[in-house]
Amino acid sequence: MFQRTLRTSAAALFLLLTAACGASAEAESSSSSSSSSSDLSSVTLRVGATGWKSEEAILQYAGLDDTPYKVKWNLFQGGDLQLQAIRAGALDLASSSEIPPVFAAADGEPNFRVVAVQRAATLNQEVVVPKGSKVTDIAGLKGGKVGYVQNTTAHYFLYELLKQAGLKWSDIDAKPLLPNDGLAALNGGGIDAFASYGTSITTAHQQGATTVGSGADILSGNFLWSARDSVLKSPAQKAAVADLIARITRAYAYVRDGHEDGFAKITADATHQPLAQARKDLLDAQAQRPTEARPVGDDTIASQQKVADAFTELGALKEKLDVKSFWTTALDAELRKAL
Repeated sequence: MFQRTLRTSAAALFLLLTAACGASAEAESSSSSSSSSSDLSSVTLRVGATGWKSEEAILQYAGLDDTPYKVKWNLFQGGDLQLQAIRAGALDLASSSEIPPVFAAADGEPNFRVVAVQRAATLNQEVVVPKGSKVTDIAGLKGGKVGYVQNTTAHYFLYELLKQAGLKWSDIDAKPLLPNDGLAALNGGGIDAFASYGTSITTAHQQGATTVGSGADILSGNFLWSARDSVLKSPAQKAAVADLIARITRAYAYVRDGHEDGFAKITADATHQPLAQARKDLLDAQAQRPTEARPVGDDTIASQQKVADAFTELGALKEKLDVKSFWTTALDAELRKAL
């Protein structure tokens, strides 16, 4: 199982690198032809999505997908893979939690910058155990095999939950797994618990899993938009990025303004869950923290620094990382105007 995960990750990265080679000419063409922010017709943004293409779906639902530029949505199992794609030149814009950019920047000179923050709910970020498990809390994981999605929110909140329970990372047999592989390992008895997020947690509960720990109050709710450096050098691409992020904020506002049921139906169909559960999850998420974008601020940089320091403490980062080195306010003015 775990060898298969490594092979899957390697294959995914190979495909990303291959895609980057084919996409580089397109990116250069787009950049050179988009000489001003008013000329968006020649811009194509390659944008990442995790779990399912919820951003694309909500823009369509709210009637805000009529962009004057083209958007190619690319689906990934995690924000960490989106940042790998950014590094490989296969994406222009990635959406992730605070964690993936930390590891992408620590892996060498970053070719991206965090340009905006999307505030969103931290629900469905959990450590779950399979049906019939005798484990009832995090302390019960001592000595057990625990799967987690590496370099993501799951990695971070699992570490923090262990500390809260008086355990060290070395007190568990930690197994890095992709969401789908983690679910298979959980149901097949390969691991005793799984730390994950989003649709994988929803599916785990549908299969009888129970929650033994939650990252809801550990995570900041800051989800980051990271753009390739080449995007920031093009006025037209910058304008398109600001416009797209603002449209997503307006789309969520539209849903909250009495249009929850329709988007809950779309979500239920896409995630294969009961409509009532999808509606409840949507309402709970928007009640906890309405999804909306904001420009870069000192507080958002400080929040990610806290996360990076925790990974240094854990030993996942070899040395302290100054996160503000890969943040920029270059999009702030255009984003404020677009919002």
